[in-house]
Amino acid sequence: MDAFLASTLAVTIAEIGDKTQLLSLFLVARYATRTPIILGILIATVLNHALSAWIGAWVAAQIPAAWLPWILAISFIAIALWLLVPDKDDSEDSKFLGMGAFMATTIMFFLAEIGDKTQVATVVLAARYTETFWVIIGTTVGMLIANVPVILAGRWLMERLPLATARISASILFVVLAIVTIWTTLMNS
Repeated sequence: MDAFLASTLAVTIAEIGDKTQLLSLFLVARYATRTPIILGILIATVLNHALSAWIGAWVAAQIPAAWLPWILAISFIAIALWLLVPDKDDSEDSKFLGMGAFMATTIMFFLAEIGDKTQVATVVLAARYTETFWVIIGTTVGMLIANVPVILAGRWLMERLPLATARISASILFVVLAIVTIWTTLMNS
C-alpha cells in the first residue's frame, strides 16, 4: 500500500502546473465533450506509466542492491529540482486534433508524458518499490486526480491554483522520498 500512496501523492502534486494539465485545459477548450478526454487521459497514462514502471523495475533488478538506494535518492533529488522549473504549453499546433477528442487526447497525452517529470518519477518509484502494479495504479490515479478537475472546472480552477506553491510542495515531497530512502538504507545496514 505504501507504493500506491506514495505514487498517487507524488504524481498528483507533481502534475499541478505540469504541461499535461495545460494540455487538459487546451483540450477541454477545443472539444465540448469531457468524457472522451478523461478516458483518453486514463488510457494514455496506463500505457505510458505501465511501460515506465516496468522499465524502473527492470533497472532496479540490474543495479547492484547496495547502489540502488543511493541512485534512487539522487534521482528523487534530481526530480525535486526539475519540478521547480515551470512547464510551457506546446500543444496548439498538433496534427492530432482532427482525430476527435478521445484519440487526440490519448495520443497527445501519451506523447506529452514521454520524458516528462511524472514519467521519470514513475520509473524511479517503480525502482524504489517492488509492487510495480501499485506504482502503475498510484501514478495513474494521481494523474487523474490532477487532471480531471481541470477538465471539469477548466480555466476557473487553473486561475486559482498557486502553481509556484504546488511546484515547491512537489519538490519537497521528492526530497522527503530521498531522505526516507537513505534513512531506510542506513537503518537496515
